[in-house]
Amino acid sequence: MEKLLSSWSSTVKSLPESYVFPVDSRPGDTTVPFCNTLPVVDLARDRHDAVQQILRACQDYGLFQVINHGVDNGLLHDTMSVVQEFFDLPNEDKASVYSEDPSNKCRLYTSTYDYKNEKVHLWRDNLRHHCCPIDDFIYLWPQKPTRYRDVVGEYSLRVGNLSARILDLIREGLGLGPGFFGDELTGVHLFSANHYPPCPNPSLALGLPKHCDANLITFLLQDEIYGLQVYRNGEWLGVQPIHNAFVVILGHQAQVISNGNLISPEHRAITNSTSHRTSIVYSINPKPESIIEPAKVLINESNRALYRAFMFKEFLKSYEVKKDYNEGALEDFKI
Repeated sequence: MEKLLSSWSSTVKSLPESYVFPVDSRPGDTTVPFCNTLPVVDLARDRHDAVQQILRACQDYGLFQVINHGVDNGLLHDTMSVVQEFFDLPNEDKASVYSEDPSNKCRLYTSTYDYKNEKVHLWRDNLRHHCCPIDDFIYLWPQKPTRYRDVVGEYSLRVGNLSARILDLIREGLGLGPGFFGDELTGVHLFSANHYPPCPNPSLALGLPKHCDANLITFLLQDEIYGLQVYRNGEWLGVQPIHNAFVVILGHQAQVISNGNLISPEHRAITNSTSHRTSIVYSINPKPESIIEPAKVLINESNRALYRAFMFKEFLKSYEVKKDYNEGALEDFKI
């Protein structure tokens, strides 16, 4: 528990050396412009328009923001609040879920899953747990705050439903058949809450380093504090939070299934020196034994497969062994 940033970060005036990133990967003092062209998809609009807008966004950016998505604004507020309340609890009230064992299905930890062996620590604490089906995992979730399980349970159901809706729009845009993104490709749901305390020197540290997501698709809920940046055309661009919007980010598996038609973007989380920041990640993943390959309907004589078929668990093993969390993670799976 003493490793948690929330246990000691407010007492230090300078950044510990173990949190200082190498010169070529630290954010520095350069001002990063906001990405003013990042698509914002309004799901209240015509379905055909939404399909086309999402398809273009996934081809050009690999991410977009979505509004009027059907998840109640009050539920978004309650979920963000209960997560912030959890991180504000005394250590003794969080101890039951703290673990340094990456295999735990519900786990509070700091930095990454491999704290002992990593060269540089991340400036974040993280609460991560499985949530599908909810009844199989909810008994592992935090018992405090007392409303945590009710609120996050409802949130998980609603965002799970939204993920199915967005994936169906992506499916239609790609020309795939109904039900393509079934349980094999979407059966593992992870809830991951990031807590980024104020950092003594944000120019040297990172909350999350440059990476692509290993999953199928991510739904990110941000608080009002800016921190997400996307790497596009050789430069970093900021993603400005939109109140009650989700940032939807494609993972490597979506890139493979689309045969490279859609992209998994490189992104990172920066820190700041004045404010606590909280973000909530809802990650949709294939089942470990699922076969991932380019959709057969997309492959023909003029559009050959770029990737071989593989089990998702094979990809995850390679992802962790190689520790290449960017585009290079797909190299071993290219044809």
